[in-house]
Amino acid sequence: MRELIDKAGTLLEALPYIQRFRGTHFVIKYGGSFMDSPDPEVRNGLARDIVFLWAVGIHTIVLHGGGKAISRAMEKEGRRPEFVHGLRVTDADSATLVDRVLSEEVNPEIVSRIVSLGGRAQGLPGRDIFGCRTRRFRDPGGNRLDLGFVGEITDIDRDAVREVIRDGGIPVVSPTARDGSGQLHNCNADAAAAELAIAMKARRLVFVSDVPGLLEDPARPESLIGVAPVDRVDRLKASAAIGEGMIPKVEGAIRAIESGVRKVSLVDGRVDHSVLLEIFTDRGVGTQIVP
Repeated sequence: MRELIDKAGTLLEALPYIQRFRGTHFVIKYGGSFMDSPDPEVRNGLARDIVFLWAVGIHTIVLHGGGKAISRAMEKEGRRPEFVHGLRVTDADSATLVDRVLSEEVNPEIVSRIVSLGGRAQGLPGRDIFGCRTRRFRDPGGNRLDLGFVGEITDIDRDAVREVIRDGGIPVVSPTARDGSGQLHNCNADAAAAELAIAMKARRLVFVSDVPGLLEDPARPESLIGVAPVDRVDRLKASAAIGEGMIPKVEGAIRAIESGVRKVSLVDGRVDHSVLLEIFTDRGVGTQIVP
């Protein structure tokens, strides 16, 4: 009986959040690393949370990654993946491969997993909804870096995303894009998720990865920062307290908050139901970045 009462208490704690968020847009950045786990419960956990958000009336939009799957495909074709400052160097042939892996392999797998858990989902290849220009990069010394066809998103077909939502579905979007000449580009998934959240006027953006959130001291998991104003996050980034892998998420979070997204969360997808605990409980489990 005690267990049942506790479950009822959890539902009651979630109720005001469900009422507040029903009918709003949430963007979930689905880390591609979860698709590689040998544990089916890990693979299903995030998808199950997404189905719950959809079931309670939150317009849930998924933007996924897939870096490990891309690297495996490149190695299978005899190509060596190359990275500069954590970003993949992408020539024209690699851009085609990236799009094939993300849009035609990873994306359908995520859609299938959501559907198998009772949700309705539709894949949207990024190449069909994102327009971009080639992103320019410089190294810490100010020298220009040529990373090839790495895209910076400049426009989004909002109507295509809205149509899936109007039909009662969950849009699942891959992070590829085309420039004005039709050339395919690989886009950073964290940056793409932020741009999608801004374009759709999302209330929340949630980055799901394999780290707990922002840490005061990267060597101490117990130093998790629960709530951080965006200016504090900017200072942490400048102090090098934030690791290279988290920088795109932090930059995306800052841009999203400054563009009107009310809150950005960083959560650990390895924790059971981390997305639900972050959104529907008073304390949350990750880092909330706020204005």
